[in-house]
Amino acid sequence: MDTLVTSKGQVTIPKKVRDHLGIKPGTAVRFEPTADGRAVLTKVGPRKSSPRKRSRFAALRGTASVRMSTDEIMALTRGD
Repeated sequence: MDTLVTSKGQVTIPKKVRDHLGIKPGTAVRFEPTADGRAVLTKVGPRKSSPRKRSRFAALRGTASVRMSTDEIMALTRGD
């Protein structure tokens, strides 16, 4: 199966190969060069490292607990 490389160095993995390897959006893959000039595509298994840290942005996510009207918020923002 042939495929073209884009100007950004990207390739589309043919559907038959994706289905065979169980590759879905977000799946990590590895390209390994071989001594004879070919490359082997391998689906990377789940990482065995520690659980992912919660991002600093996720820690700030939530809802406001202050009950203010838009006019009150604008007055505070403008310094009125």
